[in-house]
Amino acid sequence: MIRLPSHPFGVDAFFRRSVVLTFALPQVQLLPRLPAPLELDGFADQYGFVAFALVDTTALRPSGFPDWMGQDFFLAGYRIFVRFRDERGRRLRGLYILESQTDSWRMTLLGNAMTHYNYRRITVGGEDQEDRQTIFSPSEGFSVTYSSADDEAGLPPGSPFSSWKEARRFAGPMPFTFTYLAQQDRVMIVEGVRRDWTPVPVNIHDWKLPWLDRQGWGDAVLASAFEVTNVPYHWKKGRTESWRPNEYPGRG
Repeated sequence: MIRLPSHPFGVDAFFRRSVVLTFALPQVQLLPRLPAPLELDGFADQYGFVAFALVDTTALRPSGFPDWMGQDFFLAGYRIFVRFRDERGRRLRGLYILESQTDSWRMTLLGNAMTHYNYRRITVGGEDQEDRQTIFSPSEGFSVTYSSADDEAGLPPGSPFSSWKEARRFAGPMPFTFTYLAQQDRVMIVEGVRRDWTPVPVNIHDWKLPWLDRQGWGDAVLASAFEVTNVPYHWKKGRTESWRPNEYPGRG
């Protein structure tokens, strides 16, 4: 596969809708999946979180290009909530992307050429039934049925959060995504800039996610779920920083 420079320019897009399910797992199960420079963004010294995002994306294009030159596609993304201590000593919050799935061949090719986000093509469908909506993938086997809720909606059974206000901390926006470039011993940092990011809780009536079982995370607990709509989104050009673990006690 041809690989171009990673994140060589800024990117703009528009999210019609993004539905995100956040799953809690014991930290010990997630830590082996993180490269050394990254730390879990944990909760109660016990849990880490994996987000499963279903995003209806339009007009993805290099910054400065007109909307009509962008591409429309559906994205399913799998991310771990993490932190990274940068060269200035700041602990940045963000996401470590494990896998990305899309219904677009073009996005699969370009995404794998210009990022390390592990794109794979899938088929996706949707159904609307009265007040409920279902998003599903025949090829991947996942499905999510949800409905709108208000700010006082209850959390899923078994959630480690005591309230939506507590869960809101893990509903974004997460400012950064991180990629560890092992051969260079550097970390690629991409900063996202969002407007109108107002997460609203949703009720999850049914879900199936075989991907969790394939990771050995079949015991993951649904901790929260939310949606955002009509979000203009901008990613800055990627930048890299060296990783010097000896300078930061407790890392590495």
